[in-house]
Amino acid sequence: FLTRRAGGDIGGRTDSLRPFTDQDYFDYVDGRPRMDGVRTFLASRSITVDDDTAASIADAKNDAFLAALARDGVTAYPGSVRYLHAAREAGLHIAVVTSSRNGEQVLEAAGLTQFVEQRVDGNTSVAERLAGKPAPDSYLRGAELMGVDPSAAAVFEDAVSGVAAGAAGDFGYV
Repeated sequence: FLTRRAGGDIGGRTDSLRPFTDQDYFDYVDGRPRMDGVRTFLASRSITVDDDTAASIADAKNDAFLAALARDGVTAYPGSVRYLHAAREAGLHIAVVTSSRNGEQVLEAAGLTQFVEQRVDGNTSVAERLAGKPAPDSYLRGAELMGVDPSAAAVFEDAVSGVAAGAAGDFGYV
């Protein structure tokens, strides 16, 4: 659990209060399953909470994300859309592997569902008990669903944990 002591300190903390930054997102949250991201970030601040509190934080983060998605939508990068068209026209097969439990909603909001033959997302990982990134399990499952050996597949990833997962899975290109 998380407690405040007299003077506003959070029990167990060893650092001064610092705001959550973009770098924190990239270092501790990006590409990880929701609960892993919460726990990794809190650990970076030497904060220990019980499972219910961690779940509440994760749920609040997701609620804020879904509200932003509904309010703002998603705009796919034009170059990425051109690449997906070119890949499909070249006969390449496309899977999406994401730790997000909102992968389907994001793809739909961005208008990219048409390109995706297989999707392994946070829901898949929970249902199939796949270890989260940086473990390679979700990428390996994607390769299996596509019917391809990992050495013959490419992983394009923007998160450090995802790059580590692709490398750990011995994919042909990461």
